[in-house]
Amino acid sequence: MEKEILACIDEENKIFLQSGQISKFIFPMERNEAHDKKISHLITRFFIISITPEGKLLYLVQKRGKNKKSFPGYFTDSSSGHVNWERNLNLNKIKKDALRELEEEFGIPPNAVQRILFYDIYTEGLETAYIFFGIVDQNIKINPNRDELDVKFSKFYTTEELEDLLENEKYIDYSKETWRKILNTDILSLFKKQKESLHSKKHNISLFIGRFQPLHHGHIHVIKNILKSYTKLKIGIGSSQISHSLNDPFTKEERKAFINAALKKRNISPNRYEIFFIPDIFDAKKWVNHVISIVGDFDSVFSNSDWVRALFFNRGIKIEKKITIFQKKFNGNNIRNLIIKNDKKWKTLVPKEVVKLIQKFKGTNRIKSLYTKTVKL
Repeated sequence: MEKEILACIDEENKIFLQSGQISKFIFPMERNEAHDKKISHLITRFFIISITPEGKLLYLVQKRGKNKKSFPGYFTDSSSGHVNWERNLNLNKIKKDALRELEEEFGIPPNAVQRILFYDIYTEGLETAYIFFGIVDQNIKINPNRDELDVKFSKFYTTEELEDLLENEKYIDYSKETWRKILNTDILSLFKKQKESLHSKKHNISLFIGRFQPLHHGHIHVIKNILKSYTKLKIGIGSSQISHSLNDPFTKEERKAFINAALKKRNISPNRYEIFFIPDIFDAKKWVNHVISIVGDFDSVFSNSDWVRALFFNRGIKIEKKITIFQKKFNGNNIRNLIIKNDKKWKTLVPKEVVKLIQKFKGTNRIKSLYTKTVKL
């Protein structure tokens, strides 16, 4: 049997998950070793609903099998499981893990989930859970896994039946809390916001958020394409309070200088864009409001980050299609690694005026020094 390699994370780095920074802070470890050493790791929790022709909601609830090592015989979510480690892990890949677990535990294939919504991140002791909601057809055939679940009681329940389970049966606390939130929320309105957000026709102001560590030709490609359709662009410098670290070596003012220099060189009028500093608050539920409080009104968001896209999408804000160009080359991590290796190819990935600023700020020496300090740690 192939060993299961989990996506693990140190306790002090969990806060970065709340800002969508996943792949930078996770590391691989075999499942048994992670459990034996009590190493924090990522999991998914999926909560599935269905709608009858009469408009009533049904909730897919599992009861854990009696032979499970933890919480045997307890009611819980619809499905849950570990997040498998892989390089460049992101929210979209975690979503696929959630869909995989649903199929393994209830036999529901991924293409049968009509809509899926990322909801939140919860810390559950050593486990950090990514919470997803999903909708399936009322007539979906379920096939509970006898090795994992109590087949008799793992099924769809009505609102009244679920309320009774929560009140009178043994329930895993974290799942009980989420089911109660679902019962007290207009859950269908969340999915309705997702659908409606795709149909906005406004093309006045758009928002583009990046860390610009440093700004590169990929960023320029995105900005120039946005300005073909929008009269004004608001540019948010993310993680603006963080600098002089290996992943975020440049200060917010240095990054602002990168943007201004590059856009000036390309004859883009300052009247067509505005730059904002957006510090991390490490709270996914509050982040969109945090951004809006800083940048004000806008009509849509451009981002290639699945995390950013999901959070704005959940709020009913129009999300534009991704604009990409050779992402493996044009990304900050690749450029910083080339600098560390003394590979001069990094200069071909960054506008010349930004190269000059990096040299002026002694950025290459800074990145190499930060790398050396990190390796020694």
